Amino acid sequence: MVDLSVNLAGMKMDNPVVPASGTFGYGKEFKDFYDINILGSFSFKGTTKDARFGNPTPRIAECTSGMINAVGLQNPGVNHVIEHELPEMKEFFYKPVIANVSGFSVEDYAYTCQLLDKQEQVGILEVNVSCPNVHGGGMSFGTSPECAAEVTKAVKDVTTKPVFIKLSPNVTDIVSIAKACEDAGADGICLINTMLGMRIDLKKRQPVIANKMGGFSGDAIFPVAVRMVYQVAKACSIPVMGCGGVSSARDVIEMMMAGATAVQVGAANLVNPYACKNIIEALPEECAKLDIDKISDIIGVID
Repeated sequence: MVDLSVNLAGMKMDNPVVPASGTFGYGKEFKDFYDINILGSFSFKGTTKDARFGNPTPRIAECTSGMINAVGLQNPGVNHVIEHELPEMKEFFYKPVIANVSGFSVEDYAYTCQLLDKQEQVGILEVNVSCPNVHGGGMSFGTSPECAAEVTKAVKDVTTKPVFIKLSPNVTDIVSIAKACEDAGADGICLINTMLGMRIDLKKRQPVIANKMGGFSGDAIFPVAVRMVYQVAKACSIPVMGCGGVSSARDVIEMMMAGATAVQVGAANLVNPYACKNIIEALPEECAKLDIDKISDIIGVID
């Protein structure tokens, strides 16, 4: 019997598979397909201080081996999440969840994280400094070591639970930003978020997406994600959650060999609602083929 359990910054998980924020909502839709308690955990929809309607439509564009989205962090705001979404979630998901937080100022991040830190169901705070779909915040914090560190410190000053900083791949030196977050007190790093992409409607001679550009995700970005996970895991002593183009059990194993302790599944959930279930069910057989008895043993085995 293969042991799939991992320990993510003190949060014990039955397996390393985590649906990524923005692709799993609050779990309500997916619970009707299967018992989502088989998941290691899940990162719920990105939450901001105030409610957001998001970007104008169209927000989605198809690509070869992927998609572009510019939803723009549509969410009901942190108070609604605490008063409604988390209590409803408690009825069908019995494990700690990961709270994904975005902001438009350092104060926004600290305020939202401080409120979510007090919630019993929240096991980890995932601070998104890497969203390419909004103006005046998001990715701008994640492209500078100094700004990313400032957000990290502000959040750590008002929270007690593990804080993972979610970083953008749209930078030239991912390691310097990750190390700045670690030095500022981050308990872990999550990477990568979407890459910045664009599609053009040839007949209309204008961008497909109203926002012009958006986050490119899907199978095509997997090699970039593996490379960045490897670089950060080698440079930092805090755990890494890998994300980006993961769609199979073998992808999970590859990401863990590169250095990830847990692995998020994003765009695949939008193609197949059973994606995470299929991955979890396939992991024991794939591990057995590779003579892996305990999946945590392969974390960062690549020199």
